[in-house]
Amino acid sequence: MEPGFHATTAGIRVGVQVFYLEDQSRPDDGQFVWAYHVTIANRSKVTVQLLKRTWEITDAHGRVQRVHGEGVVGEQPVLEPGEVFEYTSGTPLPTASGFMTGWYHMVRTASGELFDIAIPAFSLDSPHEDTRRH
Repeated sequence: MEPGFHATTAGIRVGVQVFYLEDQSRPDDGQFVWAYHVTIANRSKVTVQLLKRTWEITDAHGRVQRVHGEGVVGEQPVLEPGEVFEYTSGTPLPTASGFMTGWYHMVRTASGELFDIAIPAFSLDSPHEDTRRH
């Protein structure tokens, strides 16, 4: 199995790889930045389109930011059976760690049926996080 985080819903497989961006982060100022690379593979037998996304981004203090919007990186990709769409995006946090999870809101193009697919929960870890346990 390839590294990263994965979830499959209704034949659509979502994989995420996360990268801490040291060069864009300013730990002394409480600014930590990550990039995440997403792969969406249509393993179903029908054509689908990604219409919207919903993210829940949680920092190390448990504060949750919900982000909802059209498509991903300015696109609403259509995926035929067997096709793959990949993109890279990023997120800042005010803490040295956190996690993200979410959903892609999809449509089966032939039937017009709307459905959601899970984005796997993934951790945002930096070398600056305090790993001591209490």
